[in-house]
Amino acid sequence: MYVYVLFHAKQLPAPPRAGGVRVKKPTQLTPAQAFDALYAFCAPALVRQTYLLCGRRELARESVERAFQLAWQRWPEVAVDRDPASWVRAAAHEYALSPWHRFRPRFRHPEPPPADAADRALLAVLLALPPSQRRTLLLYDGVGLDLPETAAETEASTPATAHRLLHARETLAASLPQLADPAALHERLAELASVERLRPARPATVRAGGEARARFWTRAAIAFTVTIIGATALTVRTAPTRYDPPVPSGRTVQGVPPEAAPGTLSKKQTALRKKLRSNPANGPQRLAPQPR
Repeated sequence: MYVYVLFHAKQLPAPPRAGGVRVKKPTQLTPAQAFDALYAFCAPALVRQTYLLCGRRELARESVERAFQLAWQRWPEVAVDRDPASWVRAAAHEYALSPWHRFRPRFRHPEPPPADAADRALLAVLLALPPSQRRTLLLYDGVGLDLPETAAETEASTPATAHRLLHARETLAASLPQLADPAALHERLAELASVERLRPARPATVRAGGEARARFWTRAAIAFTVTIIGATALTVRTAPTRYDPPVPSGRTVQGVPPEAAPGTLSKKQTALRKKLRSNPANGPQRLAPQPR
């Protein structure tokens, strides 16, 4: 692949002088130049492929943009990959097929379908397929990968990929019999993808967005870590240093007679009360104790 060669362009040793003139050495590409070359080579076609996968124009652009932003963040890994285009394509397809997009307000309502009736029918059948079968069909019959490459990119075994492809073709042929031939299906997928004028953003904009997103998540991670450290320090500061056993709940004491309500004094009790009140100083010691 031409872009792959650009990633690994190295400075060659200077050839011997010929007639006293030294041939100029080839310049090595910077990471930004290599990224821009990959983006210019893959992004336009990848946006159209992703549109066939998700059926939404804005989501297709966003998926490709997020995939290239992720590639820029991991550029040392992507630059030495055997097939950088496949790496970015897999990231874009996984983002486009994420089930969480259905909960986003901007993607709750369907987008306008293609103008041609045949294109609308083909896109409707594609979107009715399960996501795994749709992706397998797009990679094999649309992009043109072979079966092992399709299985590797979809992270499935070769037999499972073959079954998905056969089921997808059968479903598509049942609705559109004229596309039972794989060659005709490949041509129709290419035509449907080329109908929509989907232009990706500029590579410099994508790189800047990826860097801004990386800075945001880095700052968020730092803020979250500082919050956890502060909460831990506050807990250690305010936590008790000794163990206080909890006070047990009260229990009813058995065998204690209930307290009787006061009633009318008898004649004997009345006479005793008058006697005690009349001369309390000379009464028993329990009423007026004497010091010893």
